[in-house]
Amino acid sequence: MDEIINAVCLNIAERKGIKPTEVTVQLAWEEDTGFTAEVWSLGRSQYLIESNLYEAILRYMFSEYNARVFRDQVELIVNDDEEEIQAIIRD
Repeated sequence: MDEIINAVCLNIAERKGIKPTEVTVQLAWEEDTGFTAEVWSLGRSQYLIESNLYEAILRYMFSEYNARVFRDQVELIVNDDEEEIQAIIRD
């Protein structure tokens, strides 16, 4: 879950030209809307939908791990045991 948050922070920071530490992210999952994130930066909040989360994860995997990952290799899941959202990356 921490790496998903890092991915979103880096993605938003890059897009807005700010430091990643100036971005706060809260991930959520709801049956009606799926995976979302509320992001706070520059004194404003915005909501990201699932496709935005996948984009951030793909960019993060390339920039941090030098791994070219495609959308169909990534699955977001809710781990009820640990009460967190996880990204599963398949080869």
